[in-house]
Amino acid sequence: MDTPKGFMNHQKLISILRRILSSPTAPFHEYHVRRSIRDLLAGLPHVTTRSDSFGNLIATYQFGDKPARFCFGAHMDHPGFVLSPRNGTWDFLGGMPPGYLNLGAPLEEFGEFAMWRLPAFALEGNRVIGRACDDLVGCASMVCLFHELERLEAVTTCHAVFTRAEEVGFIGAIRLAQSWPFDPTVRFVSLETSLPMPGAKLGDGPVIRVGDGQSVFDHVVTGDLSLVARECGINHQRALLDRGSCEATATQFYGIPSAGISVLMGNYHNCGPDGGIEPEFVDLVDVKGMINLITQLVIRSGSESISQAALALRFEERIKNHAIYDRATAAHFR
Repeated sequence: MDTPKGFMNHQKLISILRRILSSPTAPFHEYHVRRSIRDLLAGLPHVTTRSDSFGNLIATYQFGDKPARFCFGAHMDHPGFVLSPRNGTWDFLGGMPPGYLNLGAPLEEFGEFAMWRLPAFALEGNRVIGRACDDLVGCASMVCLFHELERLEAVTTCHAVFTRAEEVGFIGAIRLAQSWPFDPTVRFVSLETSLPMPGAKLGDGPVIRVGDGQSVFDHVVTGDLSLVARECGINHQRALLDRGSCEATATQFYGIPSAGISVLMGNYHNCGPDGGIEPEFVDLVDVKGMINLITQLVIRSGSESISQAALALRFEERIKNHAIYDRATAAHFR
């Protein structure tokens, strides 16, 4: 996919990715990423930020009085080592095959937590490489969304939540959903990085997730995503990515209609194909596609589902177009 017409400046996109991916993080130690996000949003006139009681960072874009229909979510943590509050030793928090933890790969310490000693950020052609693409790429995409809405002077409203402690079981998303701070009509869309699956290929566009390893997502929200992607000519994929789970499962469990979009990623959780610790990587084409998709979704959204309205018209048109056959055979069914 080429860069979308009128899409944000390439260097600005890379600058945002570099700033956020270079911020160290681990479960419960997301403060460096949080600071970078707040700094990148600080100069946007229609964006406000606040924190909930758990420390999730909530950002809102509002220009005009159009109500918000969507809240996007991405988590600020990545699997890593944290100092145990029990005995001061290193605890590893996050999912990783046990064999990889026994490799003795070097660590880089950041006070009370540590990450694998890997390049924080690099760009090789369209490949974005980092020690923690998961889910800092999702966080960067939401920051880019707000910059795009400001650049386009979009008269709309939307929310984004940068969550904590996802890697140990969606804790930030659970706390968000339990005390949902938005109107009940607001829908949740999780932005993630995910393992490639058969039928979903890295570099072929963002994946609109039918579901994950624990649940099937809301068909209305998923339908809106698919319709916008088709109408805007955004290269995308649609698949059930069930080798992992995302925050949409948590929010949907608490009654919030939810869906998900993923950028496919290599070396998931720093697990290299040859058994070593390696940087994660994504394709810049997929990242641009996800940013363009969520931007267009917000701009085109109204108080009702656009996909359901289109589907209703299509169904009624089919009935109308075939009414002559219905009338001709009706006597046989009386």
